[in-house]
Amino acid sequence: MGKVVEIRWHGRGGQGAKTASLLLADVAFYTGKYIQGFPEYGPERMGAPMTAYNRISDERLTIHSNIYEPDYVVVTDDTLLTSVDVTAGLKEDGAIIINTTKSPEEIRPLLKGYKGKVCTVDAKTISIETLGRYFPNTPMLGAVVKVSQVMDEKEFLEHMEESFRHKFAKKPEVIEGNMKALKRAMQEVKEI
Repeated sequence: MGKVVEIRWHGRGGQGAKTASLLLADVAFYTGKYIQGFPEYGPERMGAPMTAYNRISDERLTIHSNIYEPDYVVVTDDTLLTSVDVTAGLKEDGAIIINTTKSPEEIRPLLKGYKGKVCTVDAKTISIETLGRYFPNTPMLGAVVKVSQVMDEKEFLEHMEESFRHKFAKKPEVIEGNMKALKRAMQEVKEI
């Protein structure tokens, strides 16, 4: 099997991590990739920690399990850093992308000795300023594509706009804000 990119999402119920992982899978599929996008369920409730996953490959995927050694980890809520081992199994040549107002340097001490790339983006501010409400999943989706380079950015944005046009057919006024949120996160993600 060729290069498989594995992504693990950590969020809280209701923040859209599951939706973002499924959107990423849909867009990767439309760019010709083989994909998997799935959540891991437990006793979920609004605000409870949850996990979702993506596998993206140029060749057929034959693995059907959770992801234990991800290339990338996305954390949609920085309060999870003290309660969930978000770096468990994370490859050091990958990266962790965290929604926070803090810099990567400020976050690194909270990551249990993780030596790989640390990326941060203020998805809260971006979503409030572009969408008028706190939806961290859209900016985090842009940030993970920028950091991982799992697909061409221009192609990603084109397919996301198509997806938003379909998803929000009855609310076209939200398409522009979602596109702005994706682009801004791609520009504003910081890394060390």
